[in-house]
Amino acid sequence: MSSTYGTLFKISTFGESHGPGIGVVIDGCPAGLSFDTDFIQHELDRRKPGQSRITTQRREADEFDVLSGVFEGKTQGTPIALLIRNTDQRSKDYGHIAEQFRPSHADYTYQTKYGSRDYRGGGRSSARETAARVAAGAIAKLLLKELGVQVQAYVSQVGALKLDKPYSELTLALAEENPVRCPDPETAERMFQYIDETRKQGDSIGGVVDCVVTGVPAGWGEPVFDKLHAELGKAMLSINAVKGFEYGSGFAGVELYGSQHNDEFYTDEQGRVRTKTNLSGGIQGGISNGEAIYFRTAFKPVATIMQDQESVDVHGQSVTVSGKGRHDPCVVPRAVPIVEAMAALVLADMYLRDKAVRL
Repeated sequence: MSSTYGTLFKISTFGESHGPGIGVVIDGCPAGLSFDTDFIQHELDRRKPGQSRITTQRREADEFDVLSGVFEGKTQGTPIALLIRNTDQRSKDYGHIAEQFRPSHADYTYQTKYGSRDYRGGGRSSARETAARVAAGAIAKLLLKELGVQVQAYVSQVGALKLDKPYSELTLALAEENPVRCPDPETAERMFQYIDETRKQGDSIGGVVDCVVTGVPAGWGEPVFDKLHAELGKAMLSINAVKGFEYGSGFAGVELYGSQHNDEFYTDEQGRVRTKTNLSGGIQGGISNGEAIYFRTAFKPVATIMQDQESVDVHGQSVTVSGKGRHDPCVVPRAVPIVEAMAALVLADMYLRDKAVRL
């Protein structure tokens, strides 16, 4: 089972949802980076459960221990190991599905591939694993911050309810001022009520997280298989419950003529090459062009719902699966910091790869 991502800035996550803890080893982080524990904890707090009534009520502090790689507040250039202990497991909530395959979960596929599975909260397939990614992504963000790069994600859609405004017309910082993480207060309130009503019905709903990255210079990315947008797509599609990814004009771009879609170049007053429009999403030929990078990630409705569903068990017999436990009725509010973390990990890796090429 591959649990490693990255080429030069590399992470390996470990642990299960109901095991003693989860964690991550970061290899390749440059020495001398200020290790801001408060910022890393802040990022984990944004993802942790129990934030409001529209998120899972599992109570985890998600506090982390630094096991290696940091001395006197600075990274050492050696592997950084972080551990987040699990403290609020309720494994008994999953005893009834020890031999049942929950619809649209990884139960059947894990059982088929490995011959066994940890049914307690999904084990390794649980979204709890993403806390380790967020911790690693926070370190990547600290590196990117020194380079003037900022990563900001927000919720743009819940079910059929959409925020029909481009990111350039939004104050993205407002996303952190409401539990849905939508930067438009009116739309955020409607989304909150929508999710809450879905929760009361014992059901779930999907949504979309948009992400905007500013400050990336031209030149990051690889021209063939490791295109910047390909790596971003891989990173986003590796997140639990993700069903779609698009960047720049995305699927809507097929409706345009080339004369409408091309981003024309010009030289600004500072002598920098810029584009008049940005339908390319800040990436051309798999390499950043210096404009804002933006993309969208679609999340399916959470598979666990508080309703009975038909399925089969490990013996192939028909069963009725009853939803139990503590689960998000909509994953996108807590997915925002996960999307940011994965984007930051991709960009930190691409920065180091570009730096190596230019030496």
